[in-house]
Amino acid sequence: MRLLEKTNRIYLLFSVILYLATALAFYGIIKWLIYDEVENRLLVEKRDFQLYIQHYGWTANSYFVENKIEVELGSVPSGFKESFKDTLIEDRYTQKLVPFRQLTFYESIKGVEHRVAIRKSMIQSYRLMEAITFTMATVLALLLAGTYWFQDRLSGRIWQPFYETLSRIKQFDLVRGQHLQLDQPDIIEFRELNEVLQKMSDQILHDYLHLKEFTENASHELQTPLALITAKVEELIQSEHLTENQTRWIQTIYEASLRMSRLYQGLLLLARIENRQFANEQPINLSDQLLERLRDMEELFQYKGIRLHTNIDAPFWVNLPPVLAENLITNLVSNALRHNVPQGEIWLYATDSDLCLSNTGHPLQNAPKDLFSRFKKEGVSSESVGLGLSIVKEICDQYGLQIHYTEQEGIHKFCLSNKTVVA
Repeated sequence: MRLLEKTNRIYLLFSVILYLATALAFYGIIKWLIYDEVENRLLVEKRDFQLYIQHYGWTANSYFVENKIEVELGSVPSGFKESFKDTLIEDRYTQKLVPFRQLTFYESIKGVEHRVAIRKSMIQSYRLMEAITFTMATVLALLLAGTYWFQDRLSGRIWQPFYETLSRIKQFDLVRGQHLQLDQPDIIEFRELNEVLQKMSDQILHDYLHLKEFTENASHELQTPLALITAKVEELIQSEHLTENQTRWIQTIYEASLRMSRLYQGLLLLARIENRQFANEQPINLSDQLLERLRDMEELFQYKGIRLHTNIDAPFWVNLPPVLAENLITNLVSNALRHNVPQGEIWLYATDSDLCLSNTGHPLQNAPKDLFSRFKKEGVSSESVGLGLSIVKEICDQYGLQIHYTEQEGIHKFCLSNKTVVA
């Protein structure tokens, strides 16, 4: 939910509650005012009645209109107080019950106590209350709707610079090497935000370009001496005038130079992946490529006594640069082969959303969470520099894939899954 939607909903909820409370309070005030007016009129009628009976007494033909006053014999109950109440009386013309407000009191007429009830019709008062309440409720509802509409439009205009900034940040791409260009809005907070983001993006782009330059220089400057060392050591190994100790030392140097070369290439590849320096992303059927790689290694599997099982229900498509797809496959297959056991097995399973490569192997020596850490190796083999699975994990993280590892009864399974299936 967007911020504006959230604030507008909160504002609307608060406004509705305030509207209902105001409407109820207004209705209560109007009702109190009308009842107060009616009761004051009843008190005036009471005084008129008292003056009338003092001068003329009370007869059945008195001037008071029918149903307006009722007089009957009765003694005053203990604790009685003059009171008002609502009552219903049947209209003699329509035979419908009509609401009245009634004042009840006791009055002495010619020395005899009488119970007197003076009534006043509430029909017109109720109609007035309904008209006033409906009018005010309509006005309040229109005011609420108009205020909400204005608030929504005003908020959209006020927050427009923020959404413009957000859109440009989403389009910002370090690989293109273009600076982020942000406006200078009139609102101080948004202008300060853009200034901070502008400064931050310039610094990030500056660091990225320098890191890219360093990576390219390291690739060029380190590759040549490493190749030279390897070549010279190979020449020394072929020399006929070496002692056994010299041959062993040179062999050690040669293995170390090869290991250094692999380490350098792995770290360089990781840096390039992190910096998104690989272009030409395209849909790749990873399951078919992995199956092809496994079949190309069939002779090696036979030599090591490893049996291959495949079950591809559907192609597993991903969006990857071809060189990274090749590297991902190479590291997965190399890991399954290197950590297998004699007369072991390898399983390939694929659907449109999952690709799993499993292999038999020895129990883990490290925690499963450390498998994808850099320089974490299983065993002491000098062939591995501990970067293969780190490279696989980095490729997955950068290109929308997920990788999971599970182990059960000596079967080690690595599964890739698509966050978004490629059509």
